[in-house]
Amino acid sequence: MIRLTAEHTQAGTSYIATGQGQPVVLIHGVGLNKEMWGGQVVGLSSQYRVIAYDMLGHGASPLPESGTPLLGYADQLRELLDHLQLPQATVIGFSMGGLVARAFALHYPERLRGLVVLNSVFNRSPEQRAGVIARTSQAAEHGPDANAEAALSRWFSREYQAANPAQIAALRQTLANNDPQGYLTTYELFATQDMYRADDLGCIHVPTLIATGELDPGSTPQMAMQLAERIPGATVAVLAEQRHMMPVESPRLVNQMLLAFLDNAYSEQNQIKGIVA
Repeated sequence: MIRLTAEHTQAGTSYIATGQGQPVVLIHGVGLNKEMWGGQVVGLSSQYRVIAYDMLGHGASPLPESGTPLLGYADQLRELLDHLQLPQATVIGFSMGGLVARAFALHYPERLRGLVVLNSVFNRSPEQRAGVIARTSQAAEHGPDANAEAALSRWFSREYQAANPAQIAALRQTLANNDPQGYLTTYELFATQDMYRADDLGCIHVPTLIATGELDPGSTPQMAMQLAERIPGATVAVLAEQRHMMPVESPRLVNQMLLAFLDNAYSEQNQIKGIVA
């Protein structure tokens, strides 16, 4: 990752920002932090202002109070945009970050320029819901790294794990270093909020991309398609042979997809502004 000095908002949110152009905000998944976006920071910052931050309870950001709702995580993003004096931004959320991005889109539509949901969850089956609830119980009893080995095997291909043992070990340590209560508060939302205000998703009227990996067992192509069906004009991308952590495992492939979406979304909006003017 480009070595950037992290800064903090008045509320304590830790973030990095680099690049010039239209703002793009990156939201990581549960148990991770802003460092997961190294490939995207490098790949997008030549054309966009890229901002990555630590979610509540993660990295160097404050802990959420126990029972903090999903809206509290959306409020954290709003406070970050206020701090940076950004009236709008395109928001890219990964996994749990996708739930936060969706909540932000519903609660603060005027602050959203575009929406990307990567490898996130929607309308879990009873079996999928039971599995994630069981993992929540294990995390509550044994701590944030209770499911680390199983998670890493779901997240990455075996080939990538074998070729990058140091990175896998660092991720395992990142999971273990999470504050137990902050992690659990966030994971409980991840486990239960996949249908958060699902009936209101039709109110999202910005360029939207829903993407996942063909081999992502927890954030399946079917979930991506069902979510996109709820959002007017949303497009779906399913990347062949990719698993959950495709932004980390295949950054060039993911960046190519993101840049194509961003370039198209901003050019379309500029054309609309020209017509209105």
